[in-house]
Amino acid sequence: MSSLQDAIRAQPLSGIRRGIEKEGLRVQPSGELALTPHSAALGSALTHPHITTDYSESQIELVTGAHLAIGDCLGELTRIHQFVHRTLAAQGNERVWASSMPCRLPTDETIPLARFGSSNVGRAKSVYRMGLGHRYGRRMQTICGIHYNWSMPGVTSEQYFALIRNFRRHAFVLLYLFGASPALCSCFAQGRPHALQPLGPDALYLPHATSLRMGRLGYQSDAQATLAVSYNGLDGYAQSLHQALTQPYPAYEAVGIRNPGGDYNQLGTSLLQIENEFYGTIRPKRVIRPGERPLHALRERGVEYVEVRLMDLDPFVPVGITAETMRLLDVFLLHCLLSDSPHDTPDEITEIKHNQHLTAARGREPGLWLLRGGRSVPLVEWAAEVLEACTPYAAALDATHEGTAFSAALAGARATLAAPETTPSARILQAMAQQPEGGFVGFAAQCSARARDALLALPWSPQNQAQFEAMAAASWEAQKAIEAADTQSFEDWRLEYMSAQHLG
Repeated sequence: MSSLQDAIRAQPLSGIRRGIEKEGLRVQPSGELALTPHSAALGSALTHPHITTDYSESQIELVTGAHLAIGDCLGELTRIHQFVHRTLAAQGNERVWASSMPCRLPTDETIPLARFGSSNVGRAKSVYRMGLGHRYGRRMQTICGIHYNWSMPGVTSEQYFALIRNFRRHAFVLLYLFGASPALCSCFAQGRPHALQPLGPDALYLPHATSLRMGRLGYQSDAQATLAVSYNGLDGYAQSLHQALTQPYPAYEAVGIRNPGGDYNQLGTSLLQIENEFYGTIRPKRVIRPGERPLHALRERGVEYVEVRLMDLDPFVPVGITAETMRLLDVFLLHCLLSDSPHDTPDEITEIKHNQHLTAARGREPGLWLLRGGRSVPLVEWAAEVLEACTPYAAALDATHEGTAFSAALAGARATLAAPETTPSARILQAMAQQPEGGFVGFAAQCSARARDALLALPWSPQNQAQFEAMAAASWEAQKAIEAADTQSFEDWRLEYMSAQHLG
């Protein structure tokens, strides 16, 4: 580890950058999914740097830049939210759903796929989403979360993979502390086998759940469960993904690339259409060049940052995450980076998945045990060990930022661990119980209205408005330029983009 410590001395902790990608469904005040198109006033979903859509036309995604200061990152996220809410308010009564688990949903085929214009790259994005619908159902894709992108100068690909291995081992701690999806609208589970219990007229839940979003009913795939991805280095990771991206998968071959009418069902018939289809709690990432495949970028230029993907939206907070949570994530990630990180094994990978599902479904259950190295260990005891090991990293970040905020965030996490009733998941169930009908939709709709009102009440200058309007206008011009520059047919473009050579 000494070489890494030397690298940190050369590149101090003040060089850590973090950015946020936050998804949220557009909904009616009643808690129904809004079926209107993404507002043109928000800009082009294809090219806008900060406001796009995720799976559905009704699913807004807000993206910050990479920031050296947590306050700057949260400030930018707040301003993007303000513009979105002001735009929606000017056009009607829609708001952004405050919960990770979706609102009342229409029939699966009625959930609108995101549209990105007529360019080849725009069409590919929509066809990819069509494929996800065929493979996993559209309802699953309406689940929302916050992705926390994190980097530190001087860290090599090998060191980022060491961070990822430790993160996966200890991710249960974050699920316990920040999981905020213990209940869901019963419409979400319709027609699917589950062990959830009814709660009020429209809700299903598990009494000790932390994050149903990260459990068996959430972002899971039986097909992907066959993927044995190792995180012991870039080469092995890239080979695993390469195989999943190039080998035909019988169930998806049966779906076919086009339907009999000639419309596209999916981009390809392999286990993964593209890299983004691979689900995981954390991913190694690199900014890609236009037309470049993410795997090619990783192989060519190495890991640039990690994307933490297991964070639920905090429904009690207008923008879905607090500065304190971001500080705890920084401490946790630094600990993962700087602690010893033995190579993973197939047995450990199986244990990690077991621990994730158990913590998601039963994390607050008194006396719950997880698996560690073939032995059972109490969740709370192991989590306390992990948080204790984070102490020097919180102190180092405090010294860098001349304060005590990182140690305070760690102390808050310890207090939450000792008092499960203070976790977001427990507080949500308490709040739902106080609803007139104890419902999930009523609770989440109330949180969404509160978030909207709080964001609309914040100061907003004409300069802020002009800046976002200019960005929206520029994004439409950029989309037009991409569409005008296309020379290939979509099928030729697809064949080239999906070819194995493009993966590096």
